[in-house]
Amino acid sequence: MADARWLDEDEQRVWRGLLAVRGRLEGRLDEELSAAHGMNLGDYEVLVNLSEAPGRSMRMAELAGRLALSPSGLTRRIDGLVRDGLVARRACPSDGRGSFAVLTDEGLRRLEEAATTHVAGVRRYLIDPLGASRLTSLATGVA
Repeated sequence: MADARWLDEDEQRVWRGLLAVRGRLEGRLDEELSAAHGMNLGDYEVLVNLSEAPGRSMRMAELAGRLALSPSGLTRRIDGLVRDGLVARRACPSDGRGSFAVLTDEGLRRLEEAATTHVAGVRRYLIDPLGASRLTSLATGVA
């Protein structure tokens, strides 16, 4: 710990501000998705990841890693999506312990409906206020 380079007051303010902005942004996006589509941001993220996977299918362990969820946290989230008919579970043919989450046709339809609300919110709360030059700086600075 003695070698740690601590954040100065300005750096600490930037870091904490970023965390606060992230929380507000996710909260607003979640509220809009819930109000317009009865879907929360976490469920939306599951559907997006599955929609981008080959065959709209992904091993549960890989999906949990992508979403930074524990296996039990993902199981609870998937349980609700299965109950709503948006995702199906499939056994892994090569590993009896593993399973896949599969985006259903209904899940894809609901995702496509919700995507316009989500993208409009991302644009309204993040992209447009930042402007092109700040976006470029963020994109190249974080990568």
